[in-house]
Amino acid sequence: MSESDLVATVDGTEIEASWASESPETRRALADVLPVEGRAARWGDELYFDVSVNVDLEPNARAEVEPGTIAYWPQGPAVCLFWGPTPASTGTQPRAASPVNVVAQLDDITPLSRLPDGAGATVRIVDN
Repeated sequence: MSESDLVATVDGTEIEASWASESPETRRALADVLPVEGRAARWGDELYFDVSVNVDLEPNARAEVEPGTIAYWPQGPAVCLFWGPTPASTGTQPRAASPVNVVAQLDDITPLSRLPDGAGATVRIVDN
């Protein structure tokens, strides 16, 4: 493993990730409860699963994110992994159903791209 901050395991495949700095309160709250894991549902090219974290939207929360984004969705509350368009997207960019707090960035989205359409996945995120 490299010097990544986190490891997300999706259906047995490990994907390294790095913390983002734009949502510090959410990052702290999520880091305090790691590891988190759950059976994820799929919504387009997004996986999301419930977490026991309760944080409000941060000032720079947004709906449109980059491929590879790991974000916290307060309405779930859920952790979301984005790699492509969702039903809310207007183009090829991932778009959440409503604003999310961005907490990390996956180093490689290839394993997510290989998930069968409509498939859920077991996701686990741990400190590296």
